[in-house]
Amino acid sequence: MPKKDKAVKAVKPKKAKTAKPKVKKTPKTQAAKALRPKTKKAAKTKAAKPKAKKAPKALPPAVEESEQMISSVTLFEGPLFRVVHDKLLEPGGRPSERDIIRHHGSVVIMAMDSTKNKRDPWIVMERQYRHAAGQFLWELPAGKLDPGEDALAGAQRELAEETGYSAKKWKPFLVYYASPGFLGESMQVFIAEGLIAGDAHPEDDEKIEFRLVKLSEIVKMIEKGAILDGKTLCAVLLYARKIAAKRK
Repeated sequence: MPKKDKAVKAVKPKKAKTAKPKVKKTPKTQAAKALRPKTKKAAKTKAAKPKAKKAPKALPPAVEESEQMISSVTLFEGPLFRVVHDKLLEPGGRPSERDIIRHHGSVVIMAMDSTKNKRDPWIVMERQYRHAAGQFLWELPAGKLDPGEDALAGAQRELAEETGYSAKKWKPFLVYYASPGFLGESMQVFIAEGLIAGDAHPEDDEKIEFRLVKLSEIVKMIEKGAILDGKTLCAVLLYARKIAAKRK
């Protein structure tokens, strides 16, 4: 008998694989980067501090304007000063009334011996009782000017009267107002060098003790609060600063 042919199995058609379309990655643009949240590192960056304005190297010069006096009445007059009540228009036109002490001015003497050490000279210092302060004060020699007296002549006179010293060399050093809010007294400081000793002849109401003290020691006294006199503070500290500047 003829062999039966085997039944041919039907071949199942293979499913065609559908290719998934590849999604093209869009290039990262700068805008996309900007939308990203900042990292911790970036968040920690400190905000820039505003820069402070630099101070000017020198103060601008004061504008000189004149006042207009309306009236001036003397309330008191003594041998040293007088007190006046002034009505005026201040510079700029503002009306004002002031009680002012009028004074002929004073002189201050920084008398020094710098023969041994120019950077640390010996300076004449006085100690006397000051009733207004209620205590003894260490201070530089000083005194009032007579009406119309030349400042240098007054300084030479005061140094001789209070200490007996005269000096070969004089030069102006500083001019200032101690309390310009109500006191019209100007104080002119002179430096006196080449000292010559003599006999002191102070006024009857003056009891003055004086001695020579090194500049460095006076500065130490100032730092400790042992010197409270304004003219001495101004003159000594400014002179010490100038001496220190020359060393640099």
